[in-house]
This record gives sequence, structure tokens and C-alpha cells, in this order.
Amino acid sequence: MNIYAAISGVMGEISPIAKARKNAQQGFMYRGVDEVMNEIQPILVKYKVFIVPEVIETTRMEKQTKSGGTLFYSIQKIKFTFYADDGSSISAVIIGEGMDSADKASNKALAVAFKYACFQVFCIPTEEAKDPDADSHPPIQPDNKPNQPAITQASSPSEYVELKAALIDYINAGWFDHPENVNKVIDAKNIIKMREALAAAKGRETSKAAREAE
Repeated sequence: MNIYAAISGVMGEISPIAKARKNAQQGFMYRGVDEVMNEIQPILVKYKVFIVPEVIETTRMEKQTKSGGTLFYSIQKIKFTFYADDGSSISAVIIGEGMDSADKASNKALAVAFKYACFQVFCIPTEEAKDPDADSHPPIQPDNKPNQPAITQASSPSEYVELKAALIDYINAGWFDHPENVNKVIDAKNIIKMREALAAAKGRETSKAAREAE
């Protein structure tokens, strides 16, 4: 069986993986790499597919938290090659990011990259998918104004700089599960999404402080 037929077979047998784990610090739900491995391993064996990772690039940085501690930040560009028993293969290149206060930053980056490589290649469904007919929205008038760069939505010329600095502090402190997405928002100078990200981080920080005060 070639890799294309094998992957199609695997996709046909993978069960949905729900966001059943809860982050203890920030309270969000997520799908862990253990759930992914436990679900796909016997199916990969059945279709004789195996996966080989290759780290293409790696970057490590040390970041200081607001409390004065040190976080080790690892960014890894990893190529995952999926092989079938006839020798055919396909590859997927994924960026994994991980932060840790000890020596597990690279391990976390590798685990995250593997998880998302599997999500994307096998199109692993969740149990949270909604029927599009479940929600309806009233029609709105089209906006005929020309598109403007997101930075023009700032209330002042300095707002982007202030938002960027605050978000970077929260990224370094580990308040975002996917800091790469926040970095993309910063790079795009999307003021609206930067405000939303900052509000979310502040909310998590406030909730944690309230729990600790109880």
C-alpha cells in the first residue's frame, strides 16, 4: 500500500479527539499529545505507517518573567516524514514552540510540533464540531471602504508600541498557550487582535491571582 492510500485509511478510522485536558494555570481546554499518540498508534500499525522526525532548525532563548525567574524558550522547525510499507512517503514541516523553567523546552516544542503535524496530516476531528446551520446571523451592509492597514486602528501612534511591549511580557511569562499566534498578530500590526490578546492575558492573570488569594 502506498502512503496516500495508507493515510486515507488511517483518516477513515481515527476517532474524534476532544479537548478533554484543562490547563491548570490558565484554565483553557486542550488536546494533549498523549491522547493523539494513544489514538493513532494502533491505526498506524494496522496500515503500516511510521513517522520519522528531523529537526531542521532550532532556536533557544532565555526570557525573564515579571517575577524575576527565567524561562527557556525553544523554537524548532521540524520535518515529519510519513512512510508506508512500499517505501513511499510524504513530509510535513511544522514549527513547534515550547517554554520551560528547566530543561524541557525543546521536548515541549517537539511534542507540540508532532501533535499538530498529526492534526493536519490526518485531519483529526474534535467532538466540538458544530453544524453550520446551528447559528444564523442577520445580513449586514457591505463595507465599501477601501481596506486600511490594521495599524491605523490604533487610538494613538504609541498604542502599537505599548501593546507590543505588554504582549511580549506576557509571552515571556508563559501566559499564552500558543505564543506563535500572538507573535503573528504583533507582526501583522493588528491592533484589534492585539487588544483582545492582551485583555485575555490580563484576565488569566487576574483569575490566577484571585485563586491564589482564596
